[in-house]
Amino acid sequence: MEMWNDTIFALSSGAPPSGVSVVRVSGPQTRLILETLIGNCPSPRTAAYRTIRTRNGLPIDAGLVLFFPGPASFTGEDCAEFQIHGSRAVVSILSKELATFPQTRLAMEGEFSRRAFENGKLDLVEIEGLADLIAAETEMQRRLALEQSSGGLSRLYDSWAERITRSRALIEAELDFPDEDDVPGSVSDQIWASLGALRLEIEEHLSHAEMGEIVRDGFKIVIAGAPNVGKSSLMNWFAQRDVAIVTEIAGTTRDVLHVDINLNGYLVRLYDTAGLRDTADIVEQEGIRRAQVALNNADLVLFLVDMGSPSPIDPADLERAPSRVIVGTKLDLYSAVDCYDLQISTMTGEGLSELRDLVSSHIEQRFGGLSLSVPTRERHRDTLSKCVNALSAAIEQEGQSLEIRAESLRLAGEHLGRITGRVDVEDLLGVIFSEFCIGK
Repeated sequence: MEMWNDTIFALSSGAPPSGVSVVRVSGPQTRLILETLIGNCPSPRTAAYRTIRTRNGLPIDAGLVLFFPGPASFTGEDCAEFQIHGSRAVVSILSKELATFPQTRLAMEGEFSRRAFENGKLDLVEIEGLADLIAAETEMQRRLALEQSSGGLSRLYDSWAERITRSRALIEAELDFPDEDDVPGSVSDQIWASLGALRLEIEEHLSHAEMGEIVRDGFKIVIAGAPNVGKSSLMNWFAQRDVAIVTEIAGTTRDVLHVDINLNGYLVRLYDTAGLRDTADIVEQEGIRRAQVALNNADLVLFLVDMGSPSPIDPADLERAPSRVIVGTKLDLYSAVDCYDLQISTMTGEGLSELRDLVSSHIEQRFGGLSLSVPTRERHRDTLSKCVNALSAAIEQEGQSLEIRAESLRLAGEHLGRITGRVDVEDLLGVIFSEFCIGK
């Protein structure tokens, strides 16, 4: 498209006002822009302190300017960065001046990263990792995104694709040169075992997809129980602020409330739910239905029980939450008993640190020994599953001709290529790059 020949610019740092703002430029007009606004092109990859002027010679600001000639740049094109004072007025006038150059415009969402992809600087997995790194809020999210953005996951997928390609080459050799002495016969006997081992590797990798998605999207913990057992109070304690309204009136919480917390480097999504009981109130009934849906989707459920007037937990609710902890509440009012996994009091704080440690240990057990080279998106999981299915079709159809089995291998390799963008993936690009901010 003609628009990809434009020179683009955008504010790549946080919104002003700030101490410093970074305006990024990429495209064929970059050298002209530098020569016009600061008088010359600085030495490549060397910060130069310059006065930035309009075409009429009026000073805009003084700051650092860097020039990155292509292809040794983020996008693979000529790039420049203006590090200026971060006021709205300075950023605005520089942007207006840049827009006056021919075929130069404001960048669209993710356009810098898309150009990096188009020019072979980054593949799709690395770009998705970069988006996750920018959005990372916890230590584990940062580590997972860094592994992906630095190419660790791509190297793994590329190595699998290469093994499939080698196997296809051997099969094609047997098909094309069946009578040649230098082509080993019955190649199938040599390659199907290795492809079976590859399938096991991919299946093992796929088994960790849920963990990768949990690290990226959050570990879901639902607080459930009868009305007035202390669910909202516990929610507020975890959040260290008043997220939920706390009263003595049964049915105060009518909907599923949610807050994100950082627990030992993991993103935890904590949900407070409506009290589970029989009620004639239509609004409360809907809240209870939503609470039960939340139980089905939870990674861990904290069932709270008032130790003073214990109500039995509905067995159907227990079945909805195979991963659960039974917590006795209001320990400040009643004597401790042994029928709960843990006992707490949100009034005195007794047992709360132990509950936090119990939740942390549960998360650590789920993620213990987890490799950082794991799928993190549904797109990865779906495409890897299709690759496994195609491999299985090639391996298990012993009665089929080699031509048909080779075609199944081609499809398996194509699915791997779709993850990294080694094949035509135009339909994926708009979705992926829309996640980025304008200056990335």
